[in-house]
Amino acid sequence: MATIKNYFSLVKFSHTIFAMPFAIIGFTLGIQCILLVQSPVISLPGNWIDWSNNMAIFNRLLLVIMCMVTARSAAMAFNRYLDRHYDALNPRTSGREIPAGIITAKQALLLTIICCGLFMLACYFINPLCFYLSPIALFVILFYSYTKRFTAWCHLVLGLGLSLAPIGAYLAVTGRFDILPLLFSMAVICWVSGFDIIYALQDEKFDKENALHSLPVFMGKKKALTLSRVLHGCSAIIVIIAGILGHFYILYWCGVAVFCGMLVYQQSLVKADDLRKVNIAFMTANGIASIFFGLCVCLDIIFF
Repeated sequence: MATIKNYFSLVKFSHTIFAMPFAIIGFTLGIQCILLVQSPVISLPGNWIDWSNNMAIFNRLLLVIMCMVTARSAAMAFNRYLDRHYDALNPRTSGREIPAGIITAKQALLLTIICCGLFMLACYFINPLCFYLSPIALFVILFYSYTKRFTAWCHLVLGLGLSLAPIGAYLAVTGRFDILPLLFSMAVICWVSGFDIIYALQDEKFDKENALHSLPVFMGKKKALTLSRVLHGCSAIIVIIAGILGHFYILYWCGVAVFCGMLVYQQSLVKADDLRKVNIAFMTANGIASIFFGLCVCLDIIFF
């Protein structure tokens, strides 16, 4: 019988750490916008909230976190459900929960449906705009699971899905779009796409043999790794531009230094002919980059 731990493993719950800090950045930017630019008490259609009330802010933050966790869990569970036959054939993934018989395909699909429902429910309680946009967000993050079947640019779709975190959290507070959260979303697209290309290097041979698409299959490992580095370079440039446009202070730039340093470190660990350190590059470097950058940005916003 599947346990909670098995379900957490199925959706790689620990990987929520990648996009969550960017969602908190978007939320913090939204609070700053409300408190400094607009009246402390604002009205979104059908939704009054007193932003001078700390409990109101905390409750809204919990809803944003719920959106992040449920959306990502739905995407991962659906990906595992859809890829179960390929996972069973691939020696690297044959031990995953569905091929190993720990969790059934029906259970994974049910988890997907439940998480989608909880995501839309959380969006409903946030504001009408987020609720109306929630089906579009779900389409993007679930559609990614199909892309490897027909396009080598699937990595960018994954990046797009995770990039919804900062702009979505900002919308949850302000009900409108703005340049800074959009820039952070663009940084996430480049960052995530870059490290997903690195991760896909491991399956280049398997994907080719099974008619699956990826950039390592399309352009070879060396060129794909070069593109990954270009994308990470673009991500670094975008967070620098965001820092300049946002008039951030020292803490932000400390975060940028560590974030960019982790990108360089991640790329230094992986060679086209040496993939032994892919997991370190994927989990450790990205985890440190995301958490430290998110913490520095939020503290900079709060204290400066």
